[in-house]
Formats: sequence, structure tokens, C-alpha cells
Amino acid sequence: MTHDLKTNVLYYGDNLDILQKYIPDNCVDLIYLDPPFNSRRDYNILFKENGGIESEAQIKAFGDSWHWTQSAQDTYQKIVTTSPIKTSKLISALHDSIGQNDVMAYLVMMTIRLSELRRVLKPTGSLYLHCDPTASHYLKIILDQIFGPTNFKNEIVWKRSHPKGLAYTRFASTHDIIFAYSKDNSKAKWNMLYTPHTEESIKNQYTLRDGDGRLYQLTSLLNPNPDRPNLTYEFKGIVRVWRWTKSRMLSEDAKGKIVVPKGGNGIPRYKRFLDEQEGIPIGDFWADIEMASGSERLGYDTQKPIALLERIISSSSEKGDIVLDPFCGCGTAIIASQKLGRKWIGIDLTHLAINLMRNRLRDSFPKLKFEVIGEPQDLAGARELAHNPDRYQFQWWALGKIGARPMGEKKKGADQGIDGIISFIDNTENKAKRVVVQVKSGHVGVSVIRELQTVAYKEAIGVLITLESPTTQMIKEAVSAGYYHSPIYDKNYPKIQIITVEELFQGQTVEMPPQTQTSITFTKAPKINNDEAEQGNMIYQHKPTKNDKLHIKDASSQLPLYKVEGIS
Repeated sequence: MTHDLKTNVLYYGDNLDILQKYIPDNCVDLIYLDPPFNSRRDYNILFKENGGIESEAQIKAFGDSWHWTQSAQDTYQKIVTTSPIKTSKLISALHDSIGQNDVMAYLVMMTIRLSELRRVLKPTGSLYLHCDPTASHYLKIILDQIFGPTNFKNEIVWKRSHPKGLAYTRFASTHDIIFAYSKDNSKAKWNMLYTPHTEESIKNQYTLRDGDGRLYQLTSLLNPNPDRPNLTYEFKGIVRVWRWTKSRMLSEDAKGKIVVPKGGNGIPRYKRFLDEQEGIPIGDFWADIEMASGSERLGYDTQKPIALLERIISSSSEKGDIVLDPFCGCGTAIIASQKLGRKWIGIDLTHLAINLMRNRLRDSFPKLKFEVIGEPQDLAGARELAHNPDRYQFQWWALGKIGARPMGEKKKGADQGIDGIISFIDNTENKAKRVVVQVKSGHVGVSVIRELQTVAYKEAIGVLITLESPTTQMIKEAVSAGYYHSPIYDKNYPKIQIITVEELFQGQTVEMPPQTQTSITFTKAPKINNDEAEQGNMIYQHKPTKNDKLHIKDASSQLPLYKVEGIS
């Protein structure tokens, strides 16, 4: 394992391999993961055509079907023989109870990864695992064994949607579960978050006014825990278990904030002024964050709203901390981390997700410098990728090199010979035209060019990306196709173009009219301005101390967010 941790980096590969190879012990401040499970379908990317119309092409990014294969069996064997005894016994018991099926395969694969994630987490760090209720009960007991039940922080319920009218046999499913654990609860970073008081809560709770017109309410001074001898004393002639120490009670009384009922009888109460309150503490039921929509929505099936990740990141990390997402997907956790001034590491198993993430980062933060590790860096690496059992990985990587959008596996009609497209505007009618792309990793001949000419007949330009060098006949056939003439730029571009993978590494790309509207190939992520990114999109009123209350308003969404800094 290397000891030089890189940040602001995307890794392509199996997150277990990446964690073991690149991520040292005790180096990450916060981990968020949303591992796929049990949607009963493949996760797809739904791209948008120009004008916002959904494309017919669905790109199979990955399947969430976990199966009991030799790999699962080997992982199970490793867990029961090398893991701590409690984890080993738990997984063995689950195996005996559940059997060798898809659920067990998922739990085995998650267990070994969660163990690695705990290893890389700092003592002050926290982990948030996002799942649905079909797997949450299994994951909870696994997390208890790996992190320890005393380091359990919260089971957060996120109400992701409103009930639909399709629940004919049961109540509608409207929520996800997010488990929060720390590596050590006594050391974990924690920033209390608040939402502002609503008009209704103010009307119902703050019903009293003092002589200056300030709103307040009277609250209890009694301690809910009766077994606190250190807080049991006489105050105002009454012996009770009080909420505060006697010195603090006397201090607050001197400020005129403790009220004794008229006549001097009864339990004293505390005068809590509205203008001195931080807001309403955020609890573990989150119904105020909607699914990603509008310009935020990129067409990724499992995309989470950025406000959700901002809340998690703001509560359990500080500016400059390192956030890790080992199931990166379309990268909302990465975007939120960058926006809030954190460093980040993203990992994903598909080149399609890496390409989407690369585009999203470039759209959101045009000046941001980041690195992608695990992609082919030379011809030998490309040949190795071409032999990947999943043939689409090479295809997605090659298409990403020229900014083309994959077409998917099921293509209709004239698109059957197309692997990818680049859309652009080149007419006064504002209608999209297309560059159609084929990717070949094996033997090629002149028939490939003839096939490309056929599928590109009604298109602007056809491009062949080939791992092997083209033959002389292929080059002649491509040249004979003539040119596409741009009416706006009054320039000719070769109708059929051949680009070798070796030329891709040299920087060659498609000869075509400038893409003045870059959002029509991929759904364009909203740009986040530099000040917003550098400052974490938060307005700091002053430098906090450990016991200082600091209000921070989150300007990134419609949700006001308040935070008390410095509490560990």
C-alpha cells in the first residue's frame, strides 16, 4: 500500500482493491456510501436529448444483482477465518440462516468493505451508510459488529418522496435509511445543525412578552434523569434533580431568567427568549429535502439531492477535511464536498460513471484541478481494458476520450450500428445534428467503414475509434465519403473519420464544428462559482471557539441551515 494519500481524485476500479492499494490507515474524516441493492432492475442512465426530451437509449451502468459466485464464497471464507471473532461469528450465523443466495452475497461483499472503510477512517471520523429498508436490518447488525454498538450515532429516516397512488397491497414506500456511525463517539467531530423557527412554531411556543416586547417561553428546569446526585440540591426552597449545576442556576437567576410562579409556590421555570435561540435542532427524520429535480437532475437513476449531502458533510466534518465516497455513481457527495471546501476521494467500478463525474466536475467547477487514476495511460493499458470481460468498459472509456455519449445496449432502427453520439447545433433552425461513433477493439477491415457509412448516411459525421491500425483500404474508403459542410462556419469536415486509440493518447479528437452548446451531449450540471466553492457556500460571521455558538446560513439551496461550530 502506498502511504502518499492523494485527494481530489477519482479512482476507477473495485473499491475494495482501491482501498487496500491506495488509502492508508486513519486518513479519512468522513465516509458516505450508497451501495446499490435490491431495486430488482439494472441501474440505468437516462440521457436527455436537446430540448430536454428523454433519449430512448438507456445505458446500463451496472446491475445491482449480487450473486453467490466463487468470489462471494472466497470472500466469505476470508471473513470467517481472518476477521475479528465477533464479525466472523455473525457472518457465519447469517450464512447458516440465510443460505448461499443473493442477499448473503451482498452482505458478504459489504462486510469486507465496511471493515476496510473503518480502517481508513480517522478516530475523529464518521461513516454514513445510505440504504433502503429491504437491507437495513442486516446492515445494522453488521455495522454494530464492525464499529461497535457504542459508536452508533443515528438511524436517519429520509423521506425521499410523497406516497404514490400505486400502493394497492401495502403502504407506499417513501423513505430511505441512513445509518451514522463514528469510529470513536468520544472523539468524533460533530457540528449541531439547526433550521429556523417556523412562524407556526413561534406562534405556538413563544406566547409571552417581557417589558421590552421580546418573545419568550417558560421551560422546565428539572432533569429528566432522576439518578443524578450531583445535580440534586435545594433551589428557591425546593429540592429537586435540576437540569444545571447550582452555580449555573444562580448565574441565570442573577440575570433574571428564572421565574417563580406567582405566590412563590411551585417549580421555578426558565425564561427562554426567542432571539437567543439557534433555531430548531435537526432530528433524525428528514422530510424537508426533496429528490433532485430541475437543473440539478442529471438523469442518473440513483442521484441524491445535493442538500442531503451538504447536511451530512456539514454536520460531521470541517473545511479542509477529507470526504470519501467508495460508490461514487454520479458523484453528488463529491460535488457537495468541493462546494463546502472539503477535499475528496471518489471511487467507481465503471468508466461510464467516471466519465459522467468528470463532466459534472468540469461543468460545476470549471477551474478545478483533479486527477483520474485507473484509466488506461498508454496503448498497453488500453489493450488490457479491451480484454475486460465487460466489453462496455473499453467502449465507455474510448467514447469519454472524445466527449461522446454512449448509446447503450439496445438500439433501435437506424441506430443499431452506433455506440455513441456527439450532438451539436450547426443551423439557424437550432436543431441538433449528430456525430455517430463506432468503437472497435478487435480486427477491423474495410467492411467496418462501409457499415459506418451506412449508419452515418443521414448524420453529419461518422467516426470510427479503433484499437488496431486501419488498413489502406479502410483509409481510402473513408476519404471517398467526402465531406460534411458546416453552413454556419462555412467549413468542410471529413464525413467519415478514423481515430486510433494511439492517436487518442496523442490528443486527437473529432474534426467537427465547435460545440457552442456543450450541454446537448450530456445533461449539463449547474456551475458553482469560485467564491461559493472556496467558501463552502457558507457565510461565517466570526471565528468560533469551542464553546461559541456560530450561525452559518447555507445559501446553496432553499433549506436554511444553521450550525454550531467547534463541538467534538
